[in-house]
Amino acid sequence: MSLVDQRVVVIGGSSGMGLATAWAAAAAGASVTIASSGKERLDAALAELPDTCEGFVTDVRDDANVAALFEHVGELDHLVYTAGDALDQRPLAELPLDVARSLFDVRFWGVVAAAKHAAPRIRPGGSIVLTSGIIGVRPTPGAALAASSVGAIEGLARGLAVDLAPVRVNTVRPGPVHTPMWDGLPQPQLDAMVAAFTERTLTKAIGEADQVAATNLYLMENRFVTGAVITVDGGFVLTGS
Repeated sequence: MSLVDQRVVVIGGSSGMGLATAWAAAAAGASVTIASSGKERLDAALAELPDTCEGFVTDVRDDANVAALFEHVGELDHLVYTAGDALDQRPLAELPLDVARSLFDVRFWGVVAAAKHAAPRIRPGGSIVLTSGIIGVRPTPGAALAASSVGAIEGLARGLAVDLAPVRVNTVRPGPVHTPMWDGLPQPQLDAMVAAFTERTLTKAIGEADQVAATNLYLMENRFVTGAVITVDGGFVLTGS
């Protein structure tokens, strides 16, 4: 199996798991469009990627903007959605309702917009791969909304797998994976977090973005998988609290 002569769109493709997925898809022979809300991050990513990749500035909170992305791309074979924004983990009682609602704008409603505009353009054999997270099954204190958002993604994916068939729709559920979002932490805090996650996985290691990318690639290539959730977490959910 390969992605030769296929078109892949990666929303959230300018960093982390999305950028790793763009690299993997390009290496497998695909032409790749990465989408990100930040032009500087997009340009920096494209400077690293092969010339079979292009970029498109996209704010997934704007339906017209998402529509413009897929009008630009035209027909495609696979959509991978890895976009996410920072989580607000204040206690629910302290979180204004408008802020709580906004936490779903990128992680859930952005997915809805992307699927809406991509699905009619996906060629036979194509797929959509979404991203959730183990926080949905192992919530931490203050993460009720984050847990509900990724749970909603997994439910949406199952529903879309039925509604959009034969287009395949699957979800990757990453565990503790080192991405650039971690690198903004003070070094002592980062070191402590990495050590804690390492101890709590069965593999005694944290994940890397390319391991999630490999799973995204598998779901694009395997035409007999749909409606699935694949956990990539080193066994984290099997360990104690």
